[in-house]
Amino acid sequence: MIGAAWNLMLGFAWIVLTGDFSGRNLLAGLLFGYLVLALIQPQVPALTGNAQRLPRLIRFVGFFLKELVMANLKVAFDIITPTWYMKPGVIAMPLRATTEFEIALVANLISLTPGTLSLDVSDDRRVLYIHAMFLDDEPALRRSLAELERRALALFH
Repeated sequence: MIGAAWNLMLGFAWIVLTGDFSGRNLLAGLLFGYLVLALIQPQVPALTGNAQRLPRLIRFVGFFLKELVMANLKVAFDIITPTWYMKPGVIAMPLRATTEFEIALVANLISLTPGTLSLDVSDDRRVLYIHAMFLDDEPALRRSLAELERRALALFH
């Protein structure tokens, strides 16, 4: 988080020094700030791992958008066709997330994806209960949800 704050300050310093307060210039300042922080990362222990977060975030956004489009197409196909292919059910997914923020992030990402909805978290915060619209292949659904959780948690570690 320290790296993000420094990157934001460097980006604002860039737009103040250049005198151009456009969004494009802010983006350039953030990019230059990111490059500077990546270069000084080995000398500043507080910035350890900062340079790897942006590529992970970009890969996660791409992965999530692909999952979002595929889930939307699956739900839309089921709605459009006269035959119902859905087999709804509830599953209990063991969580690797430990903090409240991580659990909330994973639960919200699952709920954002059409066809799945986070219902509840166990009292010990180790199991997330999920309603799935298509439970015909439960192992594949579990693998998909576990991959989503793994990639989401990788953003912070």
